Amino acid sequence: MSGFRTYDENDAPEGARPMLEAAKERMRFVTTLNGVMAESPELLAGYNALAEQFGKSSLPAAAKQVVLITASVANGCEYCVAAHSTLALRARVPAEVVEALRTGRPLDDEALEAVRRLTRAMVMQRGWVDETEIEAFLAAGHTRRQVLDIVLGVGMKTLSNYTNHIACTPLDPAWAGQEWTREQAAV
Repeated sequence: MSGFRTYDENDAPEGARPMLEAAKERMRFVTTLNGVMAESPELLAGYNALAEQFGKSSLPAAAKQVVLITASVANGCEYCVAAHSTLALRARVPAEVVEALRTGRPLDDEALEAVRRLTRAMVMQRGWVDETEIEAFLAAGHTRRQVLDIVLGVGMKTLSNYTNHIACTPLDPAWAGQEWTREQAAV
């Protein structure tokens, strides 16, 4: 056990309390991820800022979920795969798409598959994506702006994935129906 604790809006470091209160109002509970990140109010603020900006990005809603799940699968983050699988299903991303993402299988939808492939390549190749991958992404109807929007999503997930790895963040009951292990991915 790493020794990191999970704070709530009442016992968190002073700088994190307003962010946890806002998260509780927005989600109806403080996620354990936010509770762990609260140890560093700056990390929590940075993660929240990236999440807000990614939410405003030019990617369609389903494509955003593809980025978040794909990056989390590639990074082996059991917490984030469960959380984003739940959120994707709530956002009406088809169950077969979510399941394919969780197992690292290609998607039937050409546009979403291009998002999955580019996201996976970014994570696995640490940003050194081959030009042919970018050209395939553009040929699927996406834009250069959306290439950079994926960079934003991958950056956001890197913060949470790495935090969860280090802190062994416990899974929230809200994500319990979508538990996932690294062994489930064919990455």
